[in-house]
Amino acid sequence: MEPLRWIDPPDGPAVALLDQTRLPNEEVTLLCEDVPALVAAIKSLAVRGAPLLGIAGGYGVALAAALGLDVDAAAGELANARPTAVNLGWAARRVQEAHREGRDALTEAHAIAAEEASASARMGEHGLTLVPENARVLTHCNAGALAAGGEGTALAVVAAAHRAGRLKHLWVDETRPLLQGARLTAYEARRHGMPYAVLPDNAAGSLFAAGEVDLVVVGADRIAADHSVANKVGTYPLAVLAHHHGVPFVVVAPTSTIDPEARTGADIPIEQRDPDEVTTIAGRRMAPEGSRAYNPAFDVTPGHLVTAIVTEQGVITRENGGNLGLPGGTRL
Repeated sequence: MEPLRWIDPPDGPAVALLDQTRLPNEEVTLLCEDVPALVAAIKSLAVRGAPLLGIAGGYGVALAAALGLDVDAAAGELANARPTAVNLGWAARRVQEAHREGRDALTEAHAIAAEEASASARMGEHGLTLVPENARVLTHCNAGALAAGGEGTALAVVAAAHRAGRLKHLWVDETRPLLQGARLTAYEARRHGMPYAVLPDNAAGSLFAAGEVDLVVVGADRIAADHSVANKVGTYPLAVLAHHHGVPFVVVAPTSTIDPEARTGADIPIEQRDPDEVTTIAGRRMAPEGSRAYNPAFDVTPGHLVTAIVTEQGVITRENGGNLGLPGGTRL
């Protein structure tokens, strides 16, 4: 499964994407031959997930350079395509800077992709240390290979647990309104051969109450210095439930997701998306015509509800006194 790849001439230059809006029913490749096409794919969620968006942003700037376009303008368009995922702007600016310095933009974009794949493997190893035997794990949205390099972030930990024989069951939140859990995480779990079940988001509380969850593992789109975590909307209620029921709540994300400019969660911009994503399902209207909708793409979980943060560099917990390594950053 290749969610994103670079296409060299003569068939390129282009960025090829596995169109995630068509999964799980169709595996369709979307070919982006210019920056506007890639920006449109990012906005439509054909490509998504913070680390993978970073890879897409890097290749988008490399595409602009290969086509002889305005690299600075392209980097700006890509960085602003989805404001919450900090990786997108970080990678676009990194490749932009390489181009400004006379280095090859595509080489830098390839380096970002390789680094994210390596980070995924290390996050899986580090996160495995937090998974108990016979673990019943709950996850939200999609934080696997479809969202990052390698096997992903949160799902890389689950995959490592599955291979180690520690995973008893994976609970997959459907993740309304766009069903990334039901469509994408279940798709990946099936490919891994994991034991899993999909549940409505509002059924998670009953799982906790019944003692059916041992660990919550999620990804992140941005992490602030106070350890507040922006992730797919619906993550914060899970953190509250986990805290109430004494279940560890673990966030898995590469260091590229840490935003040194965000001192607290209040500094994280939250993307507001099209109301039709809430009022319709698969093109069919579910609410009366003219109904308004509240549709934030993300919510912010305060740091005090986070048990541990796993990056490619290791595990940050209260017990080990860890912080994010940022000047003035608070500790868990």
